[in-house]
Amino acid sequence: MNLRLVSTVWAGLRQASVLLLMSACGGSEAPPGAGVAGAGAAGAGSVGGAQSAEAGGPAGGASVGGSGSSAAGSPASGGSVGASGAASGGATGATTDKFSFFVTSWAGLQRLAKDFGLPNNGADGFGGDLRYGETGAGAGLRGADKICATLAEASMPGAGAKGWRAFLSASDDGTGKPVNAIDRVGTGPWYDRLGRLFGNTVTDIAAQRPTNADPAIKNDFPNEDGVPNQQPDPTLAAVDNHDMLTGSDATGKLLDATSNCLNWTSAEGDTAKEGKPRVGHSWPRNVGGGMGGMGGPGGMGDMGDMANWMSALTESGCKAGANLIEQGPPMQNAVTVGSGGGYGGFYCFALKP
Repeated sequence: MNLRLVSTVWAGLRQASVLLLMSACGGSEAPPGAGVAGAGAAGAGSVGGAQSAEAGGPAGGASVGGSGSSAAGSPASGGSVGASGAASGGATGATTDKFSFFVTSWAGLQRLAKDFGLPNNGADGFGGDLRYGETGAGAGLRGADKICATLAEASMPGAGAKGWRAFLSASDDGTGKPVNAIDRVGTGPWYDRLGRLFGNTVTDIAAQRPTNADPAIKNDFPNEDGVPNQQPDPTLAAVDNHDMLTGSDATGKLLDATSNCLNWTSAEGDTAKEGKPRVGHSWPRNVGGGMGGMGGPGGMGDMGDMANWMSALTESGCKAGANLIEQGPPMQNAVTVGSGGGYGGFYCFALKP
């Protein structure tokens, strides 16, 4: 009898130990920085995991908006970052209701392009045609603004109503007048998805790199999920993706009539007709200053200041396409928005912080 009693007690203690061990190793509470599972996704993807297809590999998380699939179309193992509206900045204690600036992620643009029915399942993005269903005069700017609002809403429900504006200059704003990107984004202040300051005023942002920006984002602007865009998946190597469409000069004003893909309405790759888009660098090639004259013979890429976020060089064309591998200046025979290290991304600002 005594032996049987001892055996029974030992078995109970052993079972309790196993349960405690399982709870410690596999609890339901996500670790700091973990993403929020999106609709249709299995498990919780990590912050940045939602963008793992940036480098062309399998996604560690679903694309922005929680569609349950990666940006490249491969199955995703985790949900989208911020798809449920939970604050991705929870781990840092940041306030995210000020969310008012981001770089459009490659995964986000691919998802929207796919949902919109663009060729190749949207894998090439939008290129220089940003109308996104808008028609008539000024459609390119309005469509780009709508893309900004859609990505913001997917990251933080409710944020899409903040009055988003794409940082794009155009020869015709829809009324026959030229428009400067710097004049269409409001007065500030602007913060990223995690509540970090991008700039207090227009004067702050009208500089090579935004004055007074949080050091964590000043030289690597974050995407709509607050993730550093140069390395959207922390488990993969950084990618060459800093070319962002602006059509602007180094002060945020319209560069010229050939720098905006026919007011952001065309992506044919016909440079004689469409011109070539001017881009800025979301992260600088050299933080210390400019690299003027680096374009080489023929002005390859028409390179200027490689640290300027508004105007660094001219891409090779308006056609949709991406190149995320470092290989020098824009390839002049590629005629795509991303041949020099990008994918046709652009900056988004909200009028209401």
